[in-house]
Amino acid sequence: MRFTRPMPGRAATTVAVSGLIAGGLLAAHPAQAAPAVPAASPSAATALATQLGVRAAGTYLNQATGKMVVNITDSAAADAVRAAGAVPKLVAHSAAELQGVTNALDSSARVVGTAWSVDPLTNQVVVSVDQSVTGTRLARVTSVTRRFGAAVRVEKVAGRFSPEISGGDAIYGGGSRCSLGFNVRSGTTYYFLTAGHCGNAASSWYSNSSHTTFLGSTAGSSFPGNDYAIVRYSSSFTNHPGTVGSQNITSAGTPVVGQTVYRRGSTTGVHSGTVTALNATVVYAEGTVTGLIRTTVCAEPGDSGGSLYSGTRAYGLTSGGSGNCSSGGTTFFQPVTEPLGVYGVSVY
Repeated sequence: MRFTRPMPGRAATTVAVSGLIAGGLLAAHPAQAAPAVPAASPSAATALATQLGVRAAGTYLNQATGKMVVNITDSAAADAVRAAGAVPKLVAHSAAELQGVTNALDSSARVVGTAWSVDPLTNQVVVSVDQSVTGTRLARVTSVTRRFGAAVRVEKVAGRFSPEISGGDAIYGGGSRCSLGFNVRSGTTYYFLTAGHCGNAASSWYSNSSHTTFLGSTAGSSFPGNDYAIVRYSSSFTNHPGTVGSQNITSAGTPVVGQTVYRRGSTTGVHSGTVTALNATVVYAEGTVTGLIRTTVCAEPGDSGGSLYSGTRAYGLTSGGSGNCSSGGTTFFQPVTEPLGVYGVSVY
């Protein structure tokens, strides 16, 4: 298919900060520069947002400065954000308010060809509508969004949100070509992950279009709702390194908004882009998928299931989107941490 939120993280962690002295120093002591405050890591910024509760409204990475930004709705929280090494940004809409918008969309505007997610950079819910959303269907979407004023933004995207059966290396099953996401294992048993809409399409997978080199059989698949599948390697196929192309993969995690990421797929190879939202919802013709990573990385049919990663860390599986790698587009990814947990497997 072409195509977590995490609202601010739930697990609070302690953020150590160095005290800064305001004003002059006593004459009896030599002048010293105030100790530098380390820049907050993504996890520390998320933990701080959790501690701030209703006064915080999301976090993101400012690529120009390399610093994490914490949205706040109460200016009194700014000092705590600065002390933790992050940058405070005063915004109008709380996390609860934006969640209310997404809840309304989910209950009243599930129209095929739409997608929505929270954009912490603009402090809005962004609702994307593809070129198929017109007439009464578009009116249904706008009737919901107009109720929330500046808390929501509607944008039109070229093409259509659709699955891209046709990532990583090519895999063939039934009459479909998809892309392998990540090789994973449980003990001494080896598997690979791909998109769920690919897993639904075939029970047996091969490394070539003539179906002569057998890879393995689909052992589990979840689509729609989610978009992941797991294939168990045949004991006769033993060439399954823990890499994406030549890039070694050693861990899995969740990216941050504003981060540069890379996608590898069997149609278009390696392309990069930026994470623009987490916990995105997309309404495909085949059904709704939630909890996706939204990016500016391009993709085309056949890239489905392919790897989203940065350095040695795995992030997601290509789900679907719109556009192409000539004009650009929007692509959504299934977070890889979910199937790793569901199936009890790990990258290596």
